[in-house]
Amino acid sequence: MLSVSHDGHELADLMPSGRERFLLGITGSPGAGKSTLAAALAASYGAVVVPLDGFHLADVELSRRGLLDRKGAPETFDAEGYAALLARIRSRPEHVVMAPMFERDLEQPIAGAIPVSPQAGLVITEGNYLLLDDVHWHGVRANLDAVWHVVTEDALRLKRLVGRHVESGKSPETAQAWVRRVDQPNAQTIEAARFRADLVLDLTAWSP
Repeated sequence: MLSVSHDGHELADLMPSGRERFLLGITGSPGAGKSTLAAALAASYGAVVVPLDGFHLADVELSRRGLLDRKGAPETFDAEGYAALLARIRSRPEHVVMAPMFERDLEQPIAGAIPVSPQAGLVITEGNYLLLDDVHWHGVRANLDAVWHVVTEDALRLKRLVGRHVESGKSPETAQAWVRRVDQPNAQTIEAARFRADLVLDLTAWSP
């Protein structure tokens, strides 16, 4: 079982009992390892993962707003819709709550793809902007019991990012340009908010 400590306590010690539900947020810059850590924790603790990426605005809407060339920036997400879903999940209704996912092959969100059952005691959500101090994002942090910020050495993180963009169809040159122009400014915004995290984890040397 993957073991991660939070303020001196094992994550297992924070797990809810009875009707309680614990919402854990994992944030960090693009390529830092959020999704990998969330998946590993989910496998170890039987959690459900609900990613922020499911709330990407569709490309057709980004084009309408003139934001397609900034896809991934804070304003290219439905932050209020994300916060509303977290509030529903937090209330632990007696029915299944359906959450969206992000399909990387299509580079588009897909609605109703992740079921969160009433029995799920631990729900993990991961994404870039969980700690952003912006009116559109305040409702996100308000619905999370704890938020962990993950970091990874920049050289490794940037290599992952470029590789991810190449896998999605960009040329290496275009991928590197996108990282410089879009991902890195976003990373600066994310890192500026890391002091609001309950825990900062360095994943540079970690492998699942």
